[in-house]
Amino acid sequence: MNGDLVEWNEAKIHVLTHALHYGTAVFEGVRCYRTAQGPAIFRMYDHIWRLMNSAKIYMMNLQYDTEQIADATRATVKANELGECYIRPIAYYGYGEMGVNPLPNRVNLSIAAWRWGAYLGAEALTKGVRCMVSSWRRINPLTLPPQAKCSANYANAALAKIEALKAGYDEAILLNTNGMVSEGTGENIFRIKRGVLSTPNAAAGILRGITRDTVIQLAGDLDVKCHRIDISREELYTADELFLCGTAAEITPVREVDGRQIGTGDYPVTRKIQAAYEDVIRGRNEKYEEWLDHVK
Repeated sequence: MNGDLVEWNEAKIHVLTHALHYGTAVFEGVRCYRTAQGPAIFRMYDHIWRLMNSAKIYMMNLQYDTEQIADATRATVKANELGECYIRPIAYYGYGEMGVNPLPNRVNLSIAAWRWGAYLGAEALTKGVRCMVSSWRRINPLTLPPQAKCSANYANAALAKIEALKAGYDEAILLNTNGMVSEGTGENIFRIKRGVLSTPNAAAGILRGITRDTVIQLAGDLDVKCHRIDISREELYTADELFLCGTAAEITPVREVDGRQIGTGDYPVTRKIQAAYEDVIRGRNEKYEEWLDHVK
């Protein structure tokens, strides 16, 4: 917290913290994986750069540069003696003056790390998940900036997630205000039809996911064509395969949307991408070794 290692139970903030009342926090989700060379943080610098860009959009002065945040991330993993973990950096307007204006308040930066398994359930990566299209629409870029990974955006996601869980589904898929597919509550989405991969483009109101970018690059290695295009709701139903991807969710197949089975229930292209992703995060693909930051 703000440059110091703090005991887990002492990592506290004031009840009048600005971000708690007004959603003025930006954050990242990062994973550290076991490799043959020890723990390695996946695409750490890409996450830090996105955090800094999010902070810039919200006019936050982080007071720390890229290397200081990188060093603090490694130190947090080491201090918790974690071989494999999820990492949450968060920058937020803290306690000071109340009111909507955050600028008089100090910007705080904290980094936490903990063990976190399969985000959508133990069987999700193999059997796939059941999704519904939410009645809530994804935030419009004219309302809030989707490219800033801001806490406020996730109130929108939380409503959709609650709706899906209450209806008996595992996850929600949000359409944008034009009725086109945007993303899940914490994941990007990919469609496969006749061997061709497609995913909503940035104009659909998505967060440009780092796992999404990884999938696009790996698809090129696998000679799988990939397009960034508008995807309609009915194109979800008629897909041969669908999968969600994100740092927490990794590569998770979708087996059903709104009660409709997706494809035949097999996921051949998704499985190829899952396997390629696993090789990269475990340090078994030398081409992407630069994406791994080893914690000595």
